[in-house]
Amino acid sequence: MRNIVCDVPALRFPEFTGEWERHKLSEVCSFYSGGTPSSSKKEYYNGNIPFIRSGELHKDYTELFITEAGLSNSAAKLVETGDLLLALYGATSGDIAISKIKGAINQAILCIRTKQNKKFIESVWNKHVERLLQTYLQGGQGNLSADIVKNIPFYFANSNEQDKLAKFISLLDERIATQNKIIEKLETLIKGIIETVISSQKPNTLIKNCLECNSSTLQESQVAETGTFSVYGATGISGYTETADINGESILIIKDGSSVGIVKFVTGEYSYIGTLNSLIAKDGYCLKYIYFALQRFSFEPYKTGMAIPHIYFKDYGKAKIYCPSLSLQTLIAQKLSLIENKMEVEKRIILCYQLQKSYLLSRMFI
Repeated sequence: MRNIVCDVPALRFPEFTGEWERHKLSEVCSFYSGGTPSSSKKEYYNGNIPFIRSGELHKDYTELFITEAGLSNSAAKLVETGDLLLALYGATSGDIAISKIKGAINQAILCIRTKQNKKFIESVWNKHVERLLQTYLQGGQGNLSADIVKNIPFYFANSNEQDKLAKFISLLDERIATQNKIIEKLETLIKGIIETVISSQKPNTLIKNCLECNSSTLQESQVAETGTFSVYGATGISGYTETADINGESILIIKDGSSVGIVKFVTGEYSYIGTLNSLIAKDGYCLKYIYFALQRFSFEPYKTGMAIPHIYFKDYGKAKIYCPSLSLQTLIAQKLSLIENKMEVEKRIILCYQLQKSYLLSRMFI
């Protein structure tokens, strides 16, 4: 028997007035997950069936393909374009998307089929996903499962209201997707210019001759949640402090960990964690130009350490990069900076769209 409740969303299209009904997903959906063909069987791979993994739910392509033999001799299952797919565990646990392709899924993905509007269910799930993950993956432990998902109750509008809400959210998703493409094209443009103007030229300057390297002893445990000056870590601002180690511009480069070699151009008053180095330009060189040059520089030959990779300035400082005259360095840096600034504006715009979507999900869905 259906459980009917007296509940409506806070924000609603004016033509709808009826109450929403509460159902467990198992009452309105069917479910199945897949499996992975044996990796020791070469004949199971490099076929023509896209093999969708949990990190590829939103894509219209896959990196892996399996054969008919791989499909029939494993628990892998086929899904159709338009099926609702949910990542059960791993780094993307809780991620949900309507499949853009026909392919096979592994055990980390749950296929959800329903006569309800799939975009509506996707939106309801996205409204509650943070709460659900906090409930079932406390402290980063545990996984979602088909049994958990089946027993989660949600509120459902009638089919007409579902369709209108789905179309509305789809329009916003399309705008976010367009904004992402704008950002991707700007990123590609920057990479292309760096490759053509800098990386493809014959290296002529030792890195140690155009930069000086400084280190920090500051640790994560010494950083406060509030303060006057920003403290940078491997993933950006990691906290604050009342004293700044640097006043000016520098290139912060990750020297320890899986992200070694990633560079960030920073200016102002700030400090940085000991897992980074600060690179400062010597006389006759433009630091912003060198920052762009290092974006496409390969640090791979200079990595040391098996478990935790390291790079040392004394090693990669002996490598050469291309440095033209200072005036040309400055000109190239200015042009690339204009594109980079444009990209940052577009990133702020997409953040606004994402916040708008989050607000609408919280108000238009129960």
